[in-house]
Amino acid sequence: MSTPTVTVHVNRGSPETLEPAVGTFETAEPFTLILEGHDSPAHVHCRLDGTLAGVASLPGSNYYVEPDAQTPVPIEVNADAIEEPVDGTLEVLTGYGAESVSIRVTVEPAPSSVEVDESLAKPNRSPSEPSAPPLLERLEAASGAQPATIAVLALGFVAVAIAAITAATIGGSIATAGLAVVVLGFVVALGLLFR
Repeated sequence: MSTPTVTVHVNRGSPETLEPAVGTFETAEPFTLILEGHDSPAHVHCRLDGTLAGVASLPGSNYYVEPDAQTPVPIEVNADAIEEPVDGTLEVLTGYGAESVSIRVTVEPAPSSVEVDESLAKPNRSPSEPSAPPLLERLEAASGAQPATIAVLALGFVAVAIAAITAATIGGSIATAGLAVVVLGFVVALGLLFR
């Protein structure tokens, strides 16, 4: 996941000018101030006002910005330490303070974490409940047959249906003989199953 950024253009169009891309910024995570150099190099000073400094920090305050280059300034944010949003100001200055811009920064509290305990890993059904699929349970209750018997019957009917469709589509004595073999096999299986 990429870090959010705030861009300030430095010396775009004329020396000792600063142009922020945004006037306000909201975050609950660390972000990066991008000092975007343009026509000429510059020394830039960055600072956080007292309110924002309570929940955020800069690695340094003075930066050299080269023309046509980006100077990233990582800003750490401790949103876990707050319960309400904190509004403050990020100030960027150049020309020994002759030019400055302020960006209003709101640090939102970190999203509350969801605690997951081990009970979520346990199934909802009780150990005494059977693990057979509900359809097989219903068929077993209605017919009195075991789930394996019901499965064999279902597969037999599917095999006979496929053989009948194939014999009807292809036609001829060989297809009819194949259908007869499948039906005979199914009848023998039924006889062995219910003896």
